Amino acid sequence: MNYSVLKRAAISIIAAVTVSVSGTAQQKGDMAVGANLLFGTTSGYSNIGLGPKFLYNVTDKIRLAGEFDYFLKKDYVSFWDISVYGHYLFPIAENIVVYPSVGLGILGSTVKVPSYNILGITYGGGSTSGTDFALSLGGGIDYALTPKLTLNGELRYKVVSGGWFNIAVGISYKL
Repeated sequence: MNYSVLKRAAISIIAAVTVSVSGTAQQKGDMAVGANLLFGTTSGYSNIGLGPKFLYNVTDKIRLAGEFDYFLKKDYVSFWDISVYGHYLFPIAENIVVYPSVGLGILGSTVKVPSYNILGITYGGGSTSGTDFALSLGGGIDYALTPKLTLNGELRYKVVSGGWFNIAVGISYKL
């Protein structure tokens, strides 16, 4: 068997994979804007949310993501979340990047109960709100549809009273 042919073939394959991965890799200074659709759940309560995001590559491997997520009002309760995440990027294929994620944020909640007037007597009514700081742990995957357009999915657990778990599906456009 001719090992020099096998050696050249192996080097060619490794070079081709390296070039294809680096061709779609994130680069220092890259920026993108996008939006997420989320599903969040905590202590028997779940809801869907929406939010914009901004992504910035600090280095070729480290990306920061800023997000504002608003969870729609349900059962008189609404949530919002302002967070900053750090992602460590691992390109695993030509158009696919996976990453662990860690973040800090502020979660806010509002409960507004309407009042009811029955036979001249008013029942219920009132509101309350609160905020909590949260540590977020998770991970995600990016799939580049084009050099400018990327789909992503992410799982997150927010360390707060009662815990908060969410799944995000998003799209981003590279500026």
